[in-house]
Amino acid sequence: MSKPTPQKSSKGTVQIKISNDRLQLVFRIAGKRYYLSTGFTDSVANRKVAEMKARQIELDIMSGNFDPTLTKYKPEALLAKVTPSITPIVATSLADLWESYVEFKRSSLSPSTLAKDIKRISRCLDIELPVKSVNDAIVIRDWLIANKTPNTCKRILTQISACCDWGVKSNLIEKNPFEDMAGDIKIPKGEKEETDINAFTQEERDRIIKAFKQNRYYKDYASLIEFLFMTGCRPSEAIALQWQHISKDFRFIRFEQAVVVSESGLVCKRGLKTQKKRSFPINKSLGELLKSIKLAGIEDEDKVFPSKEGMWIDVHNLTNRGWKAILENLDGIEYRKLYQTRHTFITLALRNGMDVKDVAKLVGNSPEVIYRHYVGYSREIVVPDF
Repeated sequence: MSKPTPQKSSKGTVQIKISNDRLQLVFRIAGKRYYLSTGFTDSVANRKVAEMKARQIELDIMSGNFDPTLTKYKPEALLAKVTPSITPIVATSLADLWESYVEFKRSSLSPSTLAKDIKRISRCLDIELPVKSVNDAIVIRDWLIANKTPNTCKRILTQISACCDWGVKSNLIEKNPFEDMAGDIKIPKGEKEETDINAFTQEERDRIIKAFKQNRYYKDYASLIEFLFMTGCRPSEAIALQWQHISKDFRFIRFEQAVVVSESGLVCKRGLKTQKKRSFPINKSLGELLKSIKLAGIEDEDKVFPSKEGMWIDVHNLTNRGWKAILENLDGIEYRKLYQTRHTFITLALRNGMDVKDVAKLVGNSPEVIYRHYVGYSREIVVPDF
């Protein structure tokens, strides 16, 4: 966002400046210089409001209707008390406070965060909640607990609390009534995708891959499914791969980007969930898979796993259609999420004697996470005779 250029305002022209981190209107009339604080922080939405107020003052000066007391031009929230210092404004609408907070944070938010979390919370505040005031924190919390999953409830309360913390620092509200509420929400282990471990057996893995290869509708995705089982990468990392990320001699893969859902659809972003990038060594079977799908004339920028239309694969659609259809027709295999391909790789790697630190490095987790969530699942405990 461009900052207002400090300059002397000409007669009848209202300039927008920043004073004490707040937007201020500055202008001269009849030889007198006026300073009017809007009480608003510098954001896209607040700047538009300030510009509208500036145009109103300019029109009043031109038409001879200027109010020298400035009462006419002060925001309603500031009419009760006009002092040089900033007076906290009590925000009656949580949705309005949230909107200002999102504008303040927009430049630092990832496309997926804006598309999923922010959009979901905005809808909840605007449409779903039965009450809208910041002062109704208890009612809002109880409604969320009654109507949302523990995971969603915790995420919304965490974001609302962060919003209110910002509101306090911005002198928009006096205190954060949602402070520490999210900490009281306990999330069942099954709701956490990274720790919901229910790995496929090696035989189940092979049956799933074979079923994809033989299915007339979904055989084009067989190589992706096999790749997920063979590398343990996240689905968002696999579909973001381009041939430039695979070494020419098929010795290693560089994972350094992911496809996420944004406000405008699927986009590819740099960086991974827990790190900027990581390298994965290619073994013989993985090398054969990659060589078999690299067609003649492939360019470095081409996708390794494109959709049928040559676009990024929509993992959500793949899961709800192909993945679900295949598993529902495989007798004896319990339905599990596509993400279990990752848990399967990690579990089988540990069972086959790979070191915990090596596995952690390959999949982009810490050794502590592997020890905490996988080691107990990957081996049988044998009680010796004594």
